[in-house]
Amino acid sequence: MSTTDTIKKTALHAVHQGLGAKMIPFAGYDMPVRYSSDLDEHHTVRNGVGVFDVSHMGEFWILGPHALDLIQWVTSNDAAKLSPGKVQYSCLPNGKGGIVDDLLVYCLGPEEYMLVVNASNIEKDWNWIQSQNRFGAKMENFSDYISLLAVQGPQALSVIQKLTEVNLSEIPYYHFAKGTVAGIENVIISNTGYTGAGGFELYVPNDKAEALWKALFEAGEPEGIKPIGLGARDTLRLEMGFCLYGNDIDDSTSPIEAGLGWITKFTKEFVDCDLLRSQKENGTARKLVGFELTDKGIARGHYPVKSEDGLEIGMVTSGTMSPTLGKSIGLAYVPSELSKPGSILHIDVRGRLLKAEVVSLPFVKK
Repeated sequence: MSTTDTIKKTALHAVHQGLGAKMIPFAGYDMPVRYSSDLDEHHTVRNGVGVFDVSHMGEFWILGPHALDLIQWVTSNDAAKLSPGKVQYSCLPNGKGGIVDDLLVYCLGPEEYMLVVNASNIEKDWNWIQSQNRFGAKMENFSDYISLLAVQGPQALSVIQKLTEVNLSEIPYYHFAKGTVAGIENVIISNTGYTGAGGFELYVPNDKAEALWKALFEAGEPEGIKPIGLGARDTLRLEMGFCLYGNDIDDSTSPIEAGLGWITKFTKEFVDCDLLRSQKENGTARKLVGFELTDKGIARGHYPVKSEDGLEIGMVTSGTMSPTLGKSIGLAYVPSELSKPGSILHIDVRGRLLKAEVVSLPFVKK
């Protein structure tokens, strides 16, 4: 997917190029990694408002009288608790104790659901769900036709509110509404996001994406709205301790050891439920933890976690210098006995063993 003739472009690709964004191949798409600097863009979202083009994400519709049956079987969370207007974070267990993907489940109606999946896993997820569809639920893949703008930050609500009559303050966290935004009808306005800074995600057809982008930037000019790239998206999500598929969770990690027991509900039968129930009851050998370096340095993904005498005991999955805290933070799998806050770890940073302390998540408290 890295060759120029196979890489995909979002509907806003020309807009990003016109803004001088640095573009990189990401999950099969040519995506903006930054426009100015990761630091500036990070602080813009934490303190003001920024817009991400995340149109590379995948969207599947699951329809019909057996839609819920299929979703209940393939996802770990209890989608029976959803009603129209509600959203749920969940994951797809892979039948072997690992995770096919993490995703959002939207209840659009009694027999109509939208699944939002990671861009790198669109084909994989589609094939997996299809292989499990013994219920005869209707499946439709709209990934190539929908654009998604994430308007994030404490000023996001006031900016979008200028463009819609929908009362955004009446949409609770992990809920959504449909309405007209900037003259575009039937926009899904979702109080979700990946930054912990508040805000909304807006789903529109590809041919409406540029008009929505322009309207947001005109409306948000007084608030200092800026375009934001994938670089800041990664530091923002890590400060909240949110997992990134391919880094912190994958086909070899279970939701229980990844700290996702809260989206693994044993009120129903689902793929891997017996195995995961056993892990929840008996514990796992390793756990995903948050840590802060107490020695000077920066921990990065794939750096080994070692005991004090240099024995490798785990691995850093994500790591960065937190722009908000001014500290090196990260996520790592470590033996369960070292997973409690206050436990001391040693990170191998290019041959130097640097001391780190396990801390509770999120790193940045709201």
